[in-house]
Amino acid sequence: MKNQSATQVAILGGGCFWCLEAVFLEARGVLKVECGYMGGQEEQPTYEQVCAGATGHAEVVRIVFDPGAVDYRDLLEVFFTIHDPTTPNRQGNDVGAQYRSVIFVDSPEQEATARQVIAQMACVWDAPIVTEVRPASTWYKAEDEHQNYFSRNPLQGYCALVVAPKVSKFLATFGGRLA
Repeated sequence: MKNQSATQVAILGGGCFWCLEAVFLEARGVLKVECGYMGGQEEQPTYEQVCAGATGHAEVVRIVFDPGAVDYRDLLEVFFTIHDPTTPNRQGNDVGAQYRSVIFVDSPEQEATARQVIAQMACVWDAPIVTEVRPASTWYKAEDEHQNYFSRNPLQGYCALVVAPKVSKFLATFGGRLA
């Protein structure tokens, strides 16, 4: 792995941001994960507005990582393992464009890597991958109550039934390499 001192950012949407946040907080080389919104037209959207589906935003996580400890490609492999990239505007019972599978990129290198990983993952899934690759746009941090949600609410129904299994899958799949 390259020894770089500068951090990089990955912005990913794959269903409820609580799931992605909980998983990526466990990943080696990840320095910070924040829940937020990207890809819509409303300025300063609220959770209620995004959930109503009227803003065009996706629920996303903003992952600050050390590329000397973890590659962007590795983060994308985790991303494609913990959500279903074949269901447009849906993850399980979460339905709507705010739950779409999307990778927001901020460089030609990130875009090329994202497209390469999608092509590699195509053989893993029985249906076509519908993950969007889009240029990063304005990032809006979600409200404080959505940050570190799983760690603060592990016994809440959604967390116990949906988030916890994704964290377990990550640890079982990538534990020796990325956790």
